[in-house]
Amino acid sequence: MKDSIVYNKAYSFAIRIVKAFQFLQTEKKEFILSKQLLCSGTSIGANIAEAIGAISKRDFSSKISIAYKESLETKYWLSLLKDTDYINETSFLSMHTEVDEISKILFSI
Repeated sequence: MKDSIVYNKAYSFAIRIVKAFQFLQTEKKEFILSKQLLCSGTSIGANIAEAIGAISKRDFSSKISIAYKESLETKYWLSLLKDTDYINETSFLSMHTEVDEISKILFSI
């Protein structure tokens, strides 16, 4: 999987999401939205990993579609966290830009 650009990007993004989750839980004492972000943000890469191991074109397409939808959900949670002042504009833009790039790659697949 190391040769898959989208997998590598999603994996790196998942690490950022885990760190953001830890920050939100420990520093901001936010437990609900951060959990949603953790689930959707790490699910992107997990579904790409499943797509790489797909047993058919239909299975591959299904997993990539789920990964794409998870990326859209992640953008939603990031926006909500920004608009409720749990994350600042700089953090939001950085993570949103990264997941938007992943979304575009997934959509093109």
